[in-house]
Amino acid sequence: MKFDIRETAAERIILCAHRGIFGGNIPCNTIASFDFAIAEGADMIELDVTKSADGELFVFHPGMERRQFCRDVSIRKSAAAEVREWKLCNVDGTPTELGVNTLDEVLEHLKNRVFINVDKFGDCPAEIIECVKRHDMKDQIILKCAPRPAQLEVIETYAPDIQFLPVISKTADVHEMLLSKNINYIGTELLFKTEDDDTASEAYREKLRRDGKLCWVNTIVYDYRAVLAAGHSDDAAVMGDPEFGWGWCADRFDILQTDWIGSLSRFLEKTGRRYKSGG
Repeated sequence: MKFDIRETAAERIILCAHRGIFGGNIPCNTIASFDFAIAEGADMIELDVTKSADGELFVFHPGMERRQFCRDVSIRKSAAAEVREWKLCNVDGTPTELGVNTLDEVLEHLKNRVFINVDKFGDCPAEIIECVKRHDMKDQIILKCAPRPAQLEVIETYAPDIQFLPVISKTADVHEMLLSKNINYIGTELLFKTEDDDTASEAYREKLRRDGKLCWVNTIVYDYRAVLAAGHSDDAAVMGDPEFGWGWCADRFDILQTDWIGSLSRFLEKTGRRYKSGG
């Protein structure tokens, strides 16, 4: 199966499921949450990676052990064999039958099915790149982190052909700097607190698109104090104003990351926004 993110974006808005779809008895960042998201219309899965003390890569958000295992443990300080014995908890803090998946397991499960955004890439870039190459999945993978020199150097050295999408909140010369690198730079995740921020401007989006780059926006709310898209959010959408929460973003961006894939997908279908003109 061929994966071409630019062709996909030309056809439809790309919907990215933040850590899959989770809730009830299904924990986030699990194969179960990813399968559910795909069934609900996700084009892309976002996942996080944490490395165990002995170097195994697990699909888990760094630092969330207390919340997801309901006890004081640390993947980073534990051996992989020990981590495999742990069970994730559901939203009520009750253990489930689900354990933490390795990155190898998740990549193989999602092979030829969906785009995969590897977040927290900057924590262990070389190991993640090696894993992607081992599974021969570079066309499905989008690496994402802030465009820091150390991470960019690793990508240039070991993975100039794997797709990279930086996360920025200020525009100052970032685009031009990335164009000068030997990196498969495909677009930018734009963070903005107000609609007047440079990263929210139509001019900057047009600048990116003239150079063939995609524009990503987050409608997720992981902390109400951390405004990611000037209030155009999942919360606004599901609590009564989907035009403000999702419609505004869909009219301006190529990739939308959400915690409500099914509802967003149905809203875009209903309002005629899911597919581009002629798509």
